[in-house]
Amino acid sequence: MATQAAVLNRPKQELGIEQKIQELRELYAEAPQYVKTALENGLRAMISEDSDAHASRTESAGRIGIRQGKVSELTVIARFAPGGAQRLRALLGLLNGNFRAGKKVGTLHDMRFVFLDDDTKFLFATAYDGEWDPYIEDFATKIPDDMDIIFSAFEGWPGIHSPKVKDWIVEHQIPADGWYVAHPELTVAETGRQKRVNEAVEEFLDKVS
Repeated sequence: MATQAAVLNRPKQELGIEQKIQELRELYAEAPQYVKTALENGLRAMISEDSDAHASRTESAGRIGIRQGKVSELTVIARFAPGGAQRLRALLGLLNGNFRAGKKVGTLHDMRFVFLDDDTKFLFATAYDGEWDPYIEDFATKIPDDMDIIFSAFEGWPGIHSPKVKDWIVEHQIPADGWYVAHPELTVAETGRQKRVNEAVEEFLDKVS
């Protein structure tokens, strides 16, 4: 009875974690022994980090996608239009794989271009500051030509200025189920500001040393 009373008196959050752990163990029951051993070894660290996970719980980025703190994610998978893969490979090759125009979008942390399934599909992924709608609008106002050059490689792309463009992106966007952000409280602008401050401090220290 005492044990049952102790269980009943535990916080609901703790019970939820224990239930999830038990479910995880059941799901891994048929896994190879080394995987089950790794799971048991890793569970302690996972549980100890749970408070941090709750502190940085994900929330909606707006119309679609998730956000941690000030940083949001976007992942699009789309089919190539005929000839689209060849065009896009040639373009990215010309740029040495570095799409520098993204710097004009001041809220953009990073951008990734990945060819999939023998060049029949494409993965486009970014991390950005703020909410979804303003982010898409930034692309439309700051690098519209670049976006049309790239995304015209995909089936059904209506053009960055089309009223249907946001619907096209939503149709092809796949929200992340899991995501890690090292510094969710820092925007691109704040990161740049801290970098400049650090450089100024280091320069000062070099002069006085």
